[in-house]
Amino acid sequence: MNQHSSIKGRGSLIERATEIYDFSAALKGRAAPAVDVPADAPPPVVPAAAPLDPVAAPAMRAPAWTGPVQPIDRDALAQGGFLLPEGPVTVMSEEFRLLKRDLLAQLRDNPRGNRILVCSPNSGEGKSFCAINLALSLAAEKDHEILLVDADFGSPSIPASLGLDPGPGLMDALADPLIAIEDCIIRTDLPSLAVLPAGQRSNNDTEYLASARTQQLLARLTEGRPERILIFDSPPLLAASPAAVLASHAAIALLVAQADRTSESALREAVALLKGGAQVRLLLNAVRFTSGRRFGHYQDKGEGRG
Repeated sequence: MNQHSSIKGRGSLIERATEIYDFSAALKGRAAPAVDVPADAPPPVVPAAAPLDPVAAPAMRAPAWTGPVQPIDRDALAQGGFLLPEGPVTVMSEEFRLLKRDLLAQLRDNPRGNRILVCSPNSGEGKSFCAINLALSLAAEKDHEILLVDADFGSPSIPASLGLDPGPGLMDALADPLIAIEDCIIRTDLPSLAVLPAGQRSNNDTEYLASARTQQLLARLTEGRPERILIFDSPPLLAASPAAVLASHAAIALLVAQADRTSESALREAVALLKGGAQVRLLLNAVRFTSGRRFGHYQDKGEGRG
């Protein structure tokens, strides 16, 4: 037997080294020390992972109004027979105070939001007059911001009645997604009152108002701002279709009827057009009282405040 055969018979170098140094024990690792566990010991309790606090999404908040600032022309208000912000208490101012208290109570927690539509069956029945006076009265509130929207696209009159220069308005923002509606709003010298002009009239006024973009723009004006109230001066219900569509976006529809002029049949037709939309309230305009309550002279009689 030669030297090579002798080595081969004794195993390979790896096998012989394994026999000498016992690598198998090292490869197997050391055994864990024995631990006596009582037979009745409860199973170990693995603490549950603490739930992660959900990250609340940031609440949406309507942006500030960023349009131009213009003063309201008090002479124009006086000539039009409107309420004067710094004027004395009158019968009309007290009537609108009573009206707004009732409306504010109805708007509270209303799922349709703080939106009031002022409308009438026909033109010339005083809807714009009432919308402006209601906005002026509400603007005297300490906890609200009022946006008066001229939505009578065929015959806009709100800016002119207040002595304001109209610019781009609601219809422009509806037609052009690049126009930010907050830039169209005219801020007045009354801190709580702003005006949104009607804008450029379109042949598709009704279709724009019925679109999803109208909902988006209205949300952009009021979302996260419960103090904001929108008042829409709408077209006459029996003369133009946009009024009924606007009512679907409002919480309250204030239906103005002129005493001794608006017929019962016209009122019934107007109410039918508003059915299924906002809550309808009737406002009688141009009423001459022969008896009943009188406002405006309480302090003049020297009876003090109360």
